[in-house]
This record gives sequence, C-alpha cells and structure tokens, in this order.
Amino acid sequence: MIDYNPRSWWKLIFMFHRSDTLRILLPTMIGVVVFTILVAYVENEIFHAQFKNTTVIHSLVGFVLSVLLVFRTNTAYERWWEGRKLWGSFTNNSRNLALKIATLVSEDAVKIRFRVLISNYILAAREHLRQGVNINDLAACDRYPKNYYEGSKHVPNRVMKAIYAEVNDLLQRKIITQEQVLFLNAELVSFTDNIGSCERILRTPIPYSYSLFLKKVIFLYVLTMPIGFVLEFKYWAAPIVALVFYVFASIELLAEEIEEPFGPDANDLPVNAISDNIHDNLVEILG
Repeated sequence: MIDYNPRSWWKLIFMFHRSDTLRILLPTMIGVVVFTILVAYVENEIFHAQFKNTTVIHSLVGFVLSVLLVFRTNTAYERWWEGRKLWGSFTNNSRNLALKIATLVSEDAVKIRFRVLISNYILAAREHLRQGVNINDLAACDRYPKNYYEGSKHVPNRVMKAIYAEVNDLLQRKIITQEQVLFLNAELVSFTDNIGSCERILRTPIPYSYSLFLKKVIFLYVLTMPIGFVLEFKYWAAPIVALVFYVFASIELLAEEIEEPFGPDANDLPVNAISDNIHDNLVEILG
C-alpha cells in the first residue's frame, strides 16, 4: 500500500505510478482516439450523415452504467475494508494473547515459544492469502523446528495446533488453571475465525456473470459513442470519448484491484507493515 498525503492535490494530480490507471489504459485510449477519428471522417466527410439527438441514448445508458459502477466500487471497497478490520483484529488479539501469557507465565522459555509461534502464525496467515507459505521464512524454536511445518496444506492451522498444544501443556503442568484457559480462549478462537473470514473474501469473487456483463456494457458503450458524438462534436469527439472510456474503465480496474486486498499491489492492504508491527509488539511484550 502507498503512503501519501491526501491533501497534496497538485502532487497527486501530476503523479504517475505503475498502478495508475492512466498508465495502464493509455494504449487502449490511443486506440479509442484513432477509432473515433476514423468514424468522424467516414460520417462527416464521406457519408455526410445527418442525425438528430444523437447523444440522448448514450446519456440514458451512461446514467445506468454509472449506477452499476457505483455498486461495483462500493462492493469492492466493502471487501477491502472488511479485510482491514480483520487484520486489525489480528493485531489486537496478538497483543492481548501476548499480554496474558506474559502475565500468567513466568518461564522465559515458554514466553519465547509463544512469541515465535504467534509471530509465525501471522506470517503464515499473510503468505497463505497470497502465493503460499514458504516454511523457510518461519522462525524455529526448541519444540517446533522448521520441519514441524513440512507437508502441511494449511500452515496457519499447523501453527495454531502448536499454540493449543502449548496451552494444554501449561494446563497439564498446572502452571495455569481451567479458568485461565477460558481466559485465553477468546484470543485463540479469534485467530482461526479471522483467517477463515479472510479466505472467504479471497475465494468469493464478484459473480462471473455480473463482472462479464459490466465489462461488455462498458465496451459497447464506448464503441458506439463515436457514432453519435462525431456529428455534434466533429473531431473533438475523439478526446471526449477517450476521457469517458478512461473514467469508466478506471473505476472497473480499481474495483478489480481492491476486491482482493491481501496481495502486494499498490492499492492493497499494508499487510506487510501490519505483520511487522505485530512482530515488534510480540518481541517487546514477550522478550
């Protein structure tokens, strides 16, 4: 995710980034301009077409298309914001669990073990939502070397199993009581609930038919715009059509990017920074 100052209007207006939709759509916009110029030449110079009210239909269709795009953007942003709340919950629950362990347990070895396991869980959750977990990136501790995670199809579950085993070991050794296990249970359950919710966002895209229909409507709308606009605006229709295409296509591109918010794209959530912050908090609390 890009950190920026939303009040820097002039800087943002003239800033170009690899994720900027203008950079992505520029080749297609040039094609739209060329196509519009060809339509303008054929209609005005060859056929000398004379139609009336040529922009009315596109005005009506443009309104409907705008409503669809608003719904599309809102839906994508809701997924992005829900993902941010879930990773905020990861942060809070990691701190709460670490604070409780630090208070209930006096053995430094146990504290370090929990610090490694919780940190591994956050790292595993982050990479699980991307391209998969590389177990070499996980930290090892006395009871859980890196080969403990080998062969696991769901590494976060494997890490959580170790955390539950550690809690049970503390109970069996009578370091904590049954009541204190219940005291820890809310945070333990929340980790699995959060990763499940993140998987739901990741694996439930916008319905195929809706996405397909919206793209077709944008294509047909822009493709037919020159037919009516060149009679009224002549060759000035070329930049007008290109601008309309840029606006509509950009909204769709942005929605596509933020509806899957856990990746490394510029507009995705700052999951790397969040996981690093959780690690720093764990080190400070548990040593």
